[in-house]
Amino acid sequence: MVNDELCIENMKKLTVIIVNYNVKFYIDQCLHSLQAALEDIDAEVYVVDNHSRDGSVSYLKKRHPKVHVVASNHNLGFSRANNIAIRQSESEYVLLLNPDTIVGEASIRETLAFLDSHPKAGAVGVKMLNRNGSNAMESRRGLPSPMTSLYKLTGLCSRYPQSRRFGKYYMSYLPWDEPAQIEVISGAYFMVRRSALNDAGLLDEDFFMYGEDIDLSYRLLKKGYENWYLPTHILHYKGESTHKSSFRYVHVFYEAMFIFFRKHYGHMSFVVTLPIKAAIYTKATLELIGMIPSLIRDALGLRIRRHVKYPEYIFIGKDHAINKCRNLMRNKGVSAQFIRGDESHMPNGHLDHLDLIRPGQMTYIVYDIDSYSYDSIFRIFSSQPIENVYIGIYHQKDNIVITDKEVLKYES
Repeated sequence: MVNDELCIENMKKLTVIIVNYNVKFYIDQCLHSLQAALEDIDAEVYVVDNHSRDGSVSYLKKRHPKVHVVASNHNLGFSRANNIAIRQSESEYVLLLNPDTIVGEASIRETLAFLDSHPKAGAVGVKMLNRNGSNAMESRRGLPSPMTSLYKLTGLCSRYPQSRRFGKYYMSYLPWDEPAQIEVISGAYFMVRRSALNDAGLLDEDFFMYGEDIDLSYRLLKKGYENWYLPTHILHYKGESTHKSSFRYVHVFYEAMFIFFRKHYGHMSFVVTLPIKAAIYTKATLELIGMIPSLIRDALGLRIRRHVKYPEYIFIGKDHAINKCRNLMRNKGVSAQFIRGDESHMPNGHLDHLDLIRPGQMTYIVYDIDSYSYDSIFRIFSSQPIENVYIGIYHQKDNIVITDKEVLKYES
């Protein structure tokens, strides 16, 4: 009894686990945002590296000495890598976090407060923002039951988003600005109560990548826990470490769908399951067929070079940051516009300078993180999302600009 009490007293409040694979600059940015989000929280951070070849391990160990870095000699996949850190850690809550995310300063505190006050909640997800500040549909999802999956695969979900029947895959009939019970929490930000995780079981390692979050969400519901959505912001770049135009992506993604389907709905009637299996096979086959012409052109050297429209950049920050970033842009051969401001004197950020954005032009609004908090940047973008206008972050200490597509770092 005494040992149990000592164990509870020494237990951390939260363990954050991030699985990394060849995205050292993005996970570095994610860890940077975590520093502010975890202030005054008794937390530990684990990074499990899946045998990256970009120098991630040495890079992260040098820059984040307090982070527990687990360096695997193999690519273990998402589920197995997370389970390694879950087993090594001891905490009341566990947060599974993608490396291509940025968390707001208040997001983790608000999530923990909700779990503390809702003992029936097994896990919580949050409002994820797309790169232009719009709401990511993956923030709230329903279980992919046979009929829900069929509505998604046949396009009825996107055609009737407000229907509780057809729109259940994304639960798009729910309000965005209120907490709500949902069924599936995204693995990009999945905070789970450890006692619930122990009860439902760890991530199923049959899932290499994709589907493990749906499976765990379902098992939590089966154990009687509630899954919740909270309207606090994070940014999710969506798969920076994956190549969604590759055969491997299509194979892994649709294989995950089949694993989940066989595990949870394999007992159902052949009459019910056959249309779903046929729809999944058809969807995967069509995607693979669509890739073949491009691959053939590449192999034969016949790819047509079209005029490339490069993005424009607008930088917002204080004087010192502007001077450093101006030199960085010159070094990279990139032209940019510069606006002096910070969140105290220009709280609306780029929204006060929309005249500088050309209609239809791909534009990155790059905010100096020493001049604007992550929460402020998310607030500005989400209040008025603009198509083709995307979030960029400037880190003055490292003299680096990070967007969803590229990293601009000073080369001496």
